Amino acid sequence: MSAMVMGPAMPRISTSSARTVGRRAEGLRAVGAGSVADRRAEARPAASAHLRLTTRGRVVLWVLAASLVALVTLLGSRAAADGPAGAQEVVRHVVQPGETMWQIAETVAGPSDDVRDVVFDLVRLNELPDSGLMAGQVIVVPAG
Repeated sequence: MSAMVMGPAMPRISTSSARTVGRRAEGLRAVGAGSVADRRAEARPAASAHLRLTTRGRVVLWVLAASLVALVTLLGSRAAADGPAGAQEVVRHVVQPGETMWQIAETVAGPSDDVRDVVFDLVRLNELPDSGLMAGQVIVVPAG
């Protein structure tokens, strides 16, 4: 059996941490001379220093502000709402026996109007579920 020699319990210090400790001690000694602490204090700006604008900076700010006001003014004036839409003039029409919505739409449609669109408009105007009509039913059609 081999004998093992044990020394006193000492923490292991690497060479790099020993150098760091040495540097810290030297820095603390130097603080007494005031060299490191004074340099750090001089590097920081004073807390009471104010930001100052140059003449060119002020001109740029005024131009930006004036541009913003002009843009808001121009866009705000265009955002005006239109007045209420004018009411559509209508006449009452009594559905005759055998008359269809298509026939009524043909009489109402203009030369450039599609009859299918006019049928849809008539159904929507009269709030009907579909385009079916019954004889004697009263519907409204656009005048003119």
